[in-house]
Amino acid sequence: MSRPKHQIIEYRNYLLPAYFPVILLRGDEWRISDVPSGTLHFHNCLEIGLCESHSGTMEFSGNPLAFSAGDVAIVGSDIPHTTYSAPGTASKWSYIFVNVEELFYPYFPLEVISSLEILQKLLRSCSAILPGKIYPEIYTLVTSVMNEMERKEMNFAFSVRGLLLSLMMKLINLSSGAEKEGRGNIQLHENSLAISPALQYIRKNYMSDFPMENLAPLCHMSPTHFRRTFHAIMGYGALEYLNRTRIARATVLLRTTELPVLAISEEVGFHSVSSFNRQFLDIEGVTPLQYRKQMSFIRNRSILKCTGWMTPPKDF
Repeated sequence: MSRPKHQIIEYRNYLLPAYFPVILLRGDEWRISDVPSGTLHFHNCLEIGLCESHSGTMEFSGNPLAFSAGDVAIVGSDIPHTTYSAPGTASKWSYIFVNVEELFYPYFPLEVISSLEILQKLLRSCSAILPGKIYPEIYTLVTSVMNEMERKEMNFAFSVRGLLLSLMMKLINLSSGAEKEGRGNIQLHENSLAISPALQYIRKNYMSDFPMENLAPLCHMSPTHFRRTFHAIMGYGALEYLNRTRIARATVLLRTTELPVLAISEEVGFHSVSSFNRQFLDIEGVTPLQYRKQMSFIRNRSILKCTGWMTPPKDF
């Protein structure tokens, strides 16, 4: 019996500007070949694509979805995929690559959004083709972002942030089924920005040890007032948020590297693997090893790390 073919998957690392982590790839040269690629790829950020002409297929880890002109593709950062046009055609595309979390900090920490878990899943594991005729608001938001980034008029970056925030809210509602029920479930707490300095500090220092008491002064609050405010906004305490942040980073390392569990636990800030395993099970519902096993695109495949395309290759 022959051994299964060792498939290579490309990891495309887009170097997004730190001050405004969004790039637009647009132009007549962005046309997709009708020859299916034998290599899947995934990114370090969210991909938003707009098909501007012709039709074809987008394949997500063996699951093919048809697309045509006017469709919007939403691809999470960790979804292996490839695209090819219908025979005899070369579909034209425009792309936005964005780090959504970094885009809104420090203006708008995403942690204050209701249904945050849905958004995180969208950013990480979404694979959707949304026809513009069925989802005109999605289409309008995406084309508006692209036009703003292409024209680059005064204060365009603020406009892009607002449009992308609206797009994320629409995608959350679509994913949760809220629009079908005729109601919105996206809410912002009145004091949502009050704990922003603490959220940002945890995100930047989650791998290190620091006393939770250090967070209250960052928000100009007493420890008691900080604990109450944090819990009222987030639904849990600062220590749990720290652990959730560490586990979220660990899931990325489990999906995209072959580092041992012990090394990952240490890298994200845990001093014992038993504590890491316990926290991971509580938050993800499975152990780290079980989680890694579920990530089927890692098995029997190699990850080829490369820089994200800024211009299409000659055989694209």
